[in-house]
This record gives sequence, structure tokens and C-alpha cells, in this order.
Amino acid sequence: MPQRGVLGMVLAGGEGKRLWPLTADRAKPAVPFGGMYRLIDFVLSNLVNAGLDRVVVLTQYKSHSLNRHISTNWRMSSLLGSYVTPVPAQQRLGPRWFAGSADAIYQSLNLVFDEQPAYVVVFGADHVYRMDARQMLNQHIASGAGVTVAALRVPRDQAKAFGVIETSDGLHMSGFLEKPQDPAGLPDDPDSVLASMGNYVFSTSVLVDAVKRDAANEHSNHDLGGDVIPSLVDEGGVHVYDFAQNAVPGATEKDAGYWRDVGSIEAYHDAHMDLVSARPVFNLYNYEWPILTAIPPLPPAKFVYDEPGRVGSAIESLVSPGCIVSGARVRRSVLSPGVDIHTGSEIDESVLLHGVDVGRGAVLRRVIVDKGVAIPPGVQVGVDHDADRARGLFVSEGGITVVGKGQVVPSG
Repeated sequence: MPQRGVLGMVLAGGEGKRLWPLTADRAKPAVPFGGMYRLIDFVLSNLVNAGLDRVVVLTQYKSHSLNRHISTNWRMSSLLGSYVTPVPAQQRLGPRWFAGSADAIYQSLNLVFDEQPAYVVVFGADHVYRMDARQMLNQHIASGAGVTVAALRVPRDQAKAFGVIETSDGLHMSGFLEKPQDPAGLPDDPDSVLASMGNYVFSTSVLVDAVKRDAANEHSNHDLGGDVIPSLVDEGGVHVYDFAQNAVPGATEKDAGYWRDVGSIEAYHDAHMDLVSARPVFNLYNYEWPILTAIPPLPPAKFVYDEPGRVGSAIESLVSPGCIVSGARVRRSVLSPGVDIHTGSEIDESVLLHGVDVGRGAVLRRVIVDKGVAIPPGVQVGVDHDADRARGLFVSEGGITVVGKGQVVPSG
């Protein structure tokens, strides 16, 4: 099938309230991740690596940094007709924003009509995973389904966080439950359910008809997973793609099938901790299926011995270009480009975004520090949560302290 027969559509307009304060100044898909990347880079890498290189990214909420990242970093070959382009909410159908993911597609149908693809691959923008989307597309074409939904197994006690797929044969969807409290388990595994990944392949005519009907339904929330998919299930023709069958080149036994929704501060922090061990749960060093992004023009990372007994070191950590660890200890942490850590500091299980400066003798434990923040000398963050809150810092229910972008940490 020629490449022009497929259009990739990435839904990137989400507000990301549960990831606040990291989303106070940016859209969720623009949140930095893994030192060098932004969340949007994972889905775009999966599509482009699979040869699906005509992609529109629908944006809305605080989208400036996201639009800039895509426009400057994801430049494809126009000679070959390839592109990845951000499409902000255009209000083409009147003075209103996207009311939901289905409405985002409905308001952007001009993009589909311009390309006239046979199939539209609709993926979410804010998950961490590797997936060969071509394999899912091939199953969809072979099955003749109107829509195929990607699914993965999750523990039944976590079902309330997902849309749960009901199927009797593992292929045809018979029902869809939005965040159920107590769903039935799978026939072969009563303690698990099939959860929707928020990734879909549509035959174009089915997608166009479905979002038009949804737009006309005044009782709909105009959500793709919550409204459109259930309506199509009632009509039959919705198939399931088992993510466990997806074979990504270079995947290890340990990280095959990895998928994380980093929609909360705890999940965001936990996903970073998945990266840092000697045999990581999610391996960024798979060169057969790279996560693509632009590399900043920075010098190599540097570790400095600057006083007797004080050697800069990083253990089980990711250290990006431009970082300087000077007589400080870093353990199980992720340092983004340009981080500067001064003598005597201790950084444990923390995520430091671009340009963070950690003063002499500071201590950070289970802390996320946003871009450009300066941590004063001698300050302890993440050690005493009551003290953190008294400073005006955000502390999650799971005990992760977040220093937001532009926030000043008192030195006292």
C-alpha cells in the first residue's frame, strides 16, 4: 500500500491537570522526559520509525512550546512528501475550542479531506512506550474492520484508571467500559483486564461518519474513547489489537511490551526510575528503534574532583550533555541538559529538567525540579515534606516534591 494511503493524527490538546505543576506553563505532551526528550517524541518516533511519515499533531492547551518543538525538531523531507506538522485549534467551525478528542478530529476534518487517505491512524501524545504502528495497521487492513483499538493487559484493580475492553475471542470488541470500578477479569486471567491504550486505526469513511454523528449528538461528551468507540461497538466491526503481539526491533525481554501513562506526578517520577538501572525496565539505548529528538549543541557532561574527598559521581543515572557534576553525588536520577550541581550536594531519585542549578551542599530526595530553577546552597528538598509545603512547594500524595518552573526556593 502506498504511503499516501495513511494519515497519522496525534491528539495533543490535553491539559494534563494531574501532572500539575509541570503543566502550569506547557501542554502535557510538551513536558520534558528522560533527559533529552519531550513526551510527544515517543509517539512521533513510533509512527515515523514505522514508516508512517505524514503526521498532523492537533494541539490546543498552552501549545506554544509544543508547536515550537515540533516545528523546529521534526522536519521531514518535503521532497518525499513527508511531514510532521502541528495544527493548533483553528475554530474553523465557529468561535469554540475543542470540546473533546472526537470534536478535535471533527473540527480538523479538512486535514483528512486534503490528504484523502484510506486509513487514519489516531494516537495519543503523552505515553511512554515503543510500538511498531505498521503492525497494528496491517492487522486492521487484513481484518476489514472499521476501527481497531490497541489494548494491553493491566491488573484488574487498576481498571478504574482506564477504558476497559470486553471481548470474548480477543479480536472482536463486544463492549467498552469507561473507568469501571469492578469489571470482570479475562477468561484466561481473572486478575487482569484489557485496557485501551488510546491508539486507534480507522478506515477513513468510518472515522468521518462517526465524528460527524457524534458532533450532532448534543448529549455526547465528544470523547473518542468514551463516546465514539462505544457507539461503534454497538454497530459491530470494532476489532482489538493486542499490544503484547507487537514486536519492536531491538526490544529486550525485560522492556518488551512496556507502556506507561505518565498522567500523574507519581507516574512521571516512576517512569523515570524505570530508565536508570543497569538493566532498565525501559531501555532508551535501543538503536534499532530510536526515540528521535533534536540534540542540543552542548559540550559533553563533566564530572569534577574539586576538593579532597569530593568527587563528582553519578550512579544508575542518566546524565545529559552540558551537565557538570562538581564534587557532588548523584544516585538513581535523571539530569537534563545543562544541569549544574555544585560541591557537596546529594541528589537521590530525582528528575532535574533543563538548566537547573543546585547550590553547594544542597540535598534533593525524590524531587522533580522544572527548567531553569536554582536550588540555594545548603537547602534540603524532599527530606521534610512539611517544610517543603511551608516553602510553597507542591508535594504529591505519593511524597514527590515538585519545584515548579520559575519558582524561588527560600534559602532558610
